[in-house]
Amino acid sequence: MPETAGGSAAEAAGVAGAADRTEYEGVGVGTATVAGPVARTAQAPPEPPDVPATATADEERRKALAALAAVAADLRARGAAAGGDTADVLEAQAMMAEDPDLEERVSARVAAGKTAARAIHETFAGYREMFAGLGEYLAGRVADLDDIAARAVAVATGVAMPGLPRRTEPYVLVAEDLAPADTALLDRRLVLALVTAEGGPTSHTAILAQSMGIPAVVGAAGVLDLADDTVVLVDAAAGTVVARPTSEELEAAVTRSAAAVTATALRGPGRTADSQPVRLLANIGGAADVPEALAAGAEGVGLFRTEFLYLDADEPPSLPAQVKAYREIFEAFGAGARVVVRTLDAGADKPLPFVPLGEEPNPALGVRGLRAFRAFDGRNEAVLRTQLEAINEAADAVPADVWVMAPMVNEAPEAEWFCDLAASCGLDVVNGRVGIMVETPAAALTAGAILAGRTGFASIGTNDLTQYTMAADRMLGALGTCQDPWHPAVLKLIGAAGDAGAATGKPIGVCGEAAADPLLACVLVGLGVRSLSMAPSAIAEVRAVLATRTLEDCVEMAARARWAATAREARRTAAAR
Repeated sequence: MPETAGGSAAEAAGVAGAADRTEYEGVGVGTATVAGPVARTAQAPPEPPDVPATATADEERRKALAALAAVAADLRARGAAAGGDTADVLEAQAMMAEDPDLEERVSARVAAGKTAARAIHETFAGYREMFAGLGEYLAGRVADLDDIAARAVAVATGVAMPGLPRRTEPYVLVAEDLAPADTALLDRRLVLALVTAEGGPTSHTAILAQSMGIPAVVGAAGVLDLADDTVVLVDAAAGTVVARPTSEELEAAVTRSAAAVTATALRGPGRTADSQPVRLLANIGGAADVPEALAAGAEGVGLFRTEFLYLDADEPPSLPAQVKAYREIFEAFGAGARVVVRTLDAGADKPLPFVPLGEEPNPALGVRGLRAFRAFDGRNEAVLRTQLEAINEAADAVPADVWVMAPMVNEAPEAEWFCDLAASCGLDVVNGRVGIMVETPAAALTAGAILAGRTGFASIGTNDLTQYTMAADRMLGALGTCQDPWHPAVLKLIGAAGDAGAATGKPIGVCGEAAADPLLACVLVGLGVRSLSMAPSAIAEVRAVLATRTLEDCVEMAARARWAATAREARRTAAAR
């Protein structure tokens, strides 16, 4: 709802008139509209000059190592305060700051006459260049490196670390982008909205905003020109940020938001205004996510990511260990609750030592997902077979309805291979409990042939589908605006899969970030999607918005959106009533 640091929304606008009004466009996260004063993050220090050190090499070395140690300690303190998954993220960053190889490289540069700050800067620049060229997963760590480097250089030069503003009244946070160390300490009571100049729908900031229920607009070029305390109106549904809005705009936003708050109190199964069922499911990554999913009223799980058992292991988890972990989650859901398990999505950004894939120039387009277990004459197949056997055993005698799906399937023969393997492990292929993810244009366009076989269902992963449709790496911030599932090309592919589901009588769901966008959720239903899986925090708002539209409304919205020219036009035309 529109909030301000004090007084009414209209009062916050002051004497601003239409002549002062400035509008910025980006990608919205959520549907709320919020008003408040801008507070900007402290900027990273400038690149330290490459000048000879005036202190001794030993003094500069001690200064550099002390700066790295201070950053590590600060990251751990932030992690301890935040807890949960954030603590793990920041612990990983702290370990990067303390890496012995990093210390050696910094020390070598100091010995060569560099200042502490310059040695830190150059060392991290070297790592940055190396990581950027090593595939999606490591490229995604570049932002972490930049953040650690900026903090260490700040300490070494005696200035404040970049980070969140110190405010005691609510504000709209404006930044180039947000680092994990900053987001760890976000106070939901103070941060009304997030606005960034960089990023896209799948950026760290967008995902964080979605999980915390904070409205956001990301990738809004020009917002860094906004001065602190400028009143802005952030409309997440429209993807706009209006500086110095008019009194009329603010009052209209108050009215819309009051209605939205009332609507989100709705409970029960997801359905449209004319009672078309739309199953609302949760995306989870382990048992720790289950309580939030249940509290949000999730009707089950649409995406159970199983990588948590594998990513930190030197060898595959044993069959008993997997059975125990899976059963704990299955037993948490009651009779009739669907729990869809995604089999191990190895490769690309999830390299595993026990699933060797060889050297790849572009891992995102390489041997990943199901391919990792079919390639190389099936040398990795045993890892997948053990997982399927564990899922089958864990599903025995639990009330939940357990389904299984394979990632990165392109065509019918791949889907049939997976069905064969699943059936040999005891899973229910006959009754449609074994399916696939649609993550490539090839899978969407041949969904009819895939679903005509034994494949029981399809779930669309909109993050990867958008990435491959737009030929834009979803980890690359500079291409954030390309990572928009509202793009008509993406919507047409989703529609193709929806049509295939209708023709074969097999269910189609969405488990990507697109499902958490309430307006887009309506469009997805209009394209033939009948289940939506998302972060638990998004379920209430999606449920509320779906309840205001009939199935016919959704079909009309989808028709307008899929024939638009751009993502922005698709969103605008879908929103029109």
